[in-house]
Amino acid sequence: MRSEPSKTRAIAISFGVSTAASVALAIVYLMGGQPQAEGALLGVSLGGLAVGFVLWGHRLMPKGPFTQNRETSSGRAERAAAVEDFESGAESLERRGFLRRMLAVALAAIGGAALFPVRSLGSRPGRSLYHTQWTPGARMVTIDDALVRADTLEVGGFITVFPEGHAGSADSQVVLLRLTPGSYEAAGGGAAPEGYVAFSKICTHAGCPIGLYEPATNSLFCPCHQSVFAVMEAAAPTAGPATRPLPQLPIEVDDNGYLVAIDDFAEPVGPGFWGRGR
Repeated sequence: MRSEPSKTRAIAISFGVSTAASVALAIVYLMGGQPQAEGALLGVSLGGLAVGFVLWGHRLMPKGPFTQNRETSSGRAERAAAVEDFESGAESLERRGFLRRMLAVALAAIGGAALFPVRSLGSRPGRSLYHTQWTPGARMVTIDDALVRADTLEVGGFITVFPEGHAGSADSQVVLLRLTPGSYEAAGGGAAPEGYVAFSKICTHAGCPIGLYEPATNSLFCPCHQSVFAVMEAAAPTAGPATRPLPQLPIEVDDNGYLVAIDDFAEPVGPGFWGRGR
């Protein structure tokens, strides 16, 4: 039969290995992280705790059934045996108290290591999801920073533009279309200076970029999940999973013939998210 110290030693080693792995996991993360190493250390940490719990249950927990013979009197030998049992029990309690402390340290270590990835969440977005880089008077440019003038596109033309100084901005990318002058206003879509209309290029379903414009039907298409938006209906979705229209950017032609924004989008761009509201 195993002695009490040998039983507790294996459990203490398991908890110690778990603690060491948790500390190493935190160090690896703070040094820049390495997914394979982090996964292995997490497995060792959890495995050490699991082995310790199993050994504790098998070796230290009492096993029944339990019976006790009670004597009305005892001799000297019985009293000596009782004293010896009491003293060994005190030692056992002390060892088990040590194991409980080892367990607490192991749990604290893995709990602390689990908190480190919270740093990766970054700062709270605040109201940044409600606004883009478009500001009143911001001129339109292509991805190459070329300014867009009123004569850049012909009727039926389609181009991706950004606010000047922010070419390539993911949340500010816009599809600029040129329709037959007066047609958009006639359809009830609102102002379209010299036939130009501009919509967010970010699909309102899953955030993919709108990739195709079909002049014959005045439709915008998202290649990811085949959502279709009717330009003449203020880019309302007519097919596919998207349920919200593409936000429209209010624009005008300035005195120098450049296309500029009147203001930012009237609503957040991209897919819906919890708690949306102004």
